[in-house]
Amino acid sequence: MYTNVTLRDKIRVPPRLFANDLKKAIEEVIINEYEGSLAKNAGVLVILNEVKEIGDGIIIPEDGAVYYDTVFEMLAWEPRTHEVIEGHVTEVREFGIFMRIGPIDGLVHMSQVMDDYVNYGKGGLTGKQSSRTIKLGDSARARIIAISLKSKESAKIGLTMRQIGMGKLEWLEKEFEEKNEGKK
Repeated sequence: MYTNVTLRDKIRVPPRLFANDLKKAIEEVIINEYEGSLAKNAGVLVILNEVKEIGDGIIIPEDGAVYYDTVFEMLAWEPRTHEVIEGHVTEVREFGIFMRIGPIDGLVHMSQVMDDYVNYGKGGLTGKQSSRTIKLGDSARARIIAISLKSKESAKIGLTMRQIGMGKLEWLEKEFEEKNEGKK
């Protein structure tokens, strides 16, 4: 789920940015240091929306930089258990597929791809009885079933596609068309 979060922190503006407009210098530091990072109780900070307040600067001896108490708003992405997401397959491995579901990837273990025995090969995962295949670049819908966000580098999100309305979007479209043809 995407949300706007307001943060307050002391932003360190290094001497190389002193010639810049103060607000632009602070924005540059926030973009470089915060975008893509993980914030406690907010998720992954995606992009700076706005610098709302800039307090007085404080100089710390022997540092050379100026620290400004700053209030700013960022767009954050925090995955929620049971949330339905759509994404693209970014990697196919013998144990499952990785899907880009926002700023990070989630794993659909091969046991959670479909209600079928799944084989790995030919650049994708294929159902033994259904012959359905999912491969790199495919779009799919999944549900978040497990979340571990200790750090962005070790973030783990478990996904399932073994529920009604989940799976490769092409499969879902075909199922929808077949249902509607049966009603005619």
